[in-house]
Amino acid sequence: MTNPEKAVLESVELLGISYEIVHIDPGYADTTAFCEKYGYPLDQSANTIIVASKKEPRSYAACVVLASTRLDVNRRVRKLLGVSRASFATAEEMAALTGMQVGGVTPFALPDGIPVYVDEKIMALDWVILGSGGRASKIKISPVVFKRLPNAQVISELSMAPPT
Repeated sequence: MTNPEKAVLESVELLGISYEIVHIDPGYADTTAFCEKYGYPLDQSANTIIVASKKEPRSYAACVVLASTRLDVNRRVRKLLGVSRASFATAEEMAALTGMQVGGVTPFALPDGIPVYVDEKIMALDWVILGSGGRASKIKISPVVFKRLPNAQVISELSMAPPT
């Protein structure tokens, strides 16, 4: 298996958008822990969530939403995938599909054919923090990158406010 972080950085380089690598302690790779430890706001940090259809043959999508919001799997993503039921992929399924580690999943260097749905709220930001494929770093980059990323679609109402 290839090194996922190397594949991710090569993919980002090809898109031609400047970025910054933020090196971190792997113990703080999960978004909330990362933001608390390193002082980044949740509303400028994004989670890339792999969603799978319930029925065979399984179809997948990578959904990118701000950490301060909640992915609308039951209505929005299910309709985008064109399936009757969808749910979060298991950690094992996600790792097998992407080759990436939990806490480092990113929309870059995914297998061909996996759509990337990006919440339109991200596009209004100057920069966003994304995973790097592994747990030892994050990528700080302009959301403009999603306009250059193959298979990426900006979607309105992909997320909703978290429950209070």
